[in-house]
Amino acid sequence: MEQVFEGTPKTTLTVDGTIVTRQDVTDDWGSRLQWKVTVNGNAVTTATALRTERSYTHPATTPGKYEIVLQMFKYVNYKKTGAGGEYTDSKYVDISNVVTYTL
Repeated sequence: MEQVFEGTPKTTLTVDGTIVTRQDVTDDWGSRLQWKVTVNGNAVTTATALRTERSYTHPATTPGKYEIVLQMFKYVNYKKTGAGGEYTDSKYVDISNVVTYTL
């Protein structure tokens, strides 16, 4: 069975201190969601975003500029690279605005 990508998933994030909250995802493909966190421009972690939970708090204590975006997995095929086993065509795509805060 082939996955059909109808529409483009979108949501809006807001930030209050270090708590990021999302709105409903429109045109949801039903794929895995994750929060992607970068600090000072460097990706530091990803965390699973559950559909039943609308907010995320990154347990950060290191000073810096934090950026968080919500991503959804877009499955295209099983094609992967050699030893690393990374997908070559399937990937996570940003579905929200990027929010920032500074510690």
